[in-house]
Amino acid sequence: MSAQPSTPVTLLRGGTVVDPVDGEYRADVLLSGDRIAAIGDSATSAREAEVVDADGLLILPGGIDVHSHADARVFDDDVQLALLRSGVTSVVAGQDGVSFAPGDGAYARDYFGPLNGDHPSYRGGGVAALLKGYDQTTRINVGYLVPAGTVRYEVMGRDPRPATPTQLSAMVALVRAGLADGALGLSTGLDYVPGCFADAAELAALCEPVAAVGGVYVTHMRGYEESTPTGIAEVVEICRRSGAAGHISHFHARSELVAQSLETARAEGVDLTWDAYPYFRSFTLLSMVLLPKDLIREGNAAAAAQLRDPERRAALIEALGRSGEETIGPRWAERMRIALAGSQAYAFVEGQTIADAAAARGEDPLDLALRMLAESELATTTVVEIPSMRDDEHLARQYALPGATCGSDGIFLGGAPHPRAYGCFARLLSQFVRVRQDLSWRDAAAITSGTAAARFGLPRHGRVSLGAIADLALVDPATIADRADYDVPTRLSTGIERVFVRGSLVLDGGELTPVLAGRPLLAERAA
Repeated sequence: MSAQPSTPVTLLRGGTVVDPVDGEYRADVLLSGDRIAAIGDSATSAREAEVVDADGLLILPGGIDVHSHADARVFDDDVQLALLRSGVTSVVAGQDGVSFAPGDGAYARDYFGPLNGDHPSYRGGGVAALLKGYDQTTRINVGYLVPAGTVRYEVMGRDPRPATPTQLSAMVALVRAGLADGALGLSTGLDYVPGCFADAAELAALCEPVAAVGGVYVTHMRGYEESTPTGIAEVVEICRRSGAAGHISHFHARSELVAQSLETARAEGVDLTWDAYPYFRSFTLLSMVLLPKDLIREGNAAAAAQLRDPERRAALIEALGRSGEETIGPRWAERMRIALAGSQAYAFVEGQTIADAAAARGEDPLDLALRMLAESELATTTVVEIPSMRDDEHLARQYALPGATCGSDGIFLGGAPHPRAYGCFARLLSQFVRVRQDLSWRDAAAITSGTAAARFGLPRHGRVSLGAIADLALVDPATIADRADYDVPTRLSTGIERVFVRGSLVLDGGELTPVLAGRPLLAERAA
């Protein structure tokens, strides 16, 4: 049975505060209501507080997962448990340009259902109604970005043509309304439909109301890995034309290329932040990798109907090349492991690569993949190895660059999901602080919380300081570890057994408490 938070007063005794600004120091911390009421001697002298022994533990600001696909799954206990056990107290949803609001949510359920889930209650009412649905209905705080692809769909449907002035005005109005309702900024997914049809001029226009309120433009840009310079150039153009602050989603590329790109942006007067997860495989819709955008834009059901036609499927295989090596990438079938089959008929494939599944059945990998998409109505997802492998040394150099934040890109669906959903933040703390010692605990607090709070307009979050919102994780520096891997991707992290959200204990002894303390994350903007 769930419960609403009361007005708790809690003394965290004997722990080590880790603040991204003030650093590490030993002090007691007093929580009163949803705030940090005192630190140090004044906290110690407090009376009638429930005392929590934090001796030997670090008191870190709760993690802010700046790129999450828990939009609809955040209400589920198993998802909340996974996030809290990794130290995450807040997620930012509405990513990659597609989510439920504005509109009735139908487009997101159809296209991004395999990534975001099916929202249990939202059927319309805009960003305000969606955010209201996160108010004390979960243990996690939820922020939201206006998804530009959904905005385009609401105005233009599946039309790939450039927006007319009238259509553009209607889209700008939807963005402005979403920001007024409490959205933190705007997101794009320029490899997804219909975001792929929007040019820089359209996106800059949508970002103008974002800039006007001090919001942030968050982008799955048009180019990663060795194509990063192309993607960054467009981001810089959009930010310069609109005046909006920029943030790069899941910034995966060589650390040298990331550094060069950030320097290029700064030279152009654009200060970018970015997020990265500490893994070397991606996760996406199989349709995004294999199918032409003109087929996807027809909608899942219509596209699947075409894929069921043997002649249409054969023509598509011919267009992709018999092996797919040149158009999809080298060893593509070996590098793609099915996470969510999307249909009972192919559930047995989850956890297998397309190459292994095809070989076991004596089938062509491309034909098998297309038939899976047809059977699932494009709901199949895949974990993908990047062609040129990097290692933790590359990531360590990248996390040392300015503007670093942490985003899991976590997707909590399928029999063999990516482990980043269950262990991302714990892996960063474990591998890069405890084991490799590339980062200090203060560095980690900035990456996992402080920098994100500053960029997304949340000044009372991301700190262990007087008056801050009391979102806190008690971390055992000796045992913090991620346990989710590609073989068992849903194992829970260790080393975090107590977590507070807005001053209420929501994780105790590694288990959920009944208190649903999560609230919508609303940007604090200047009047």
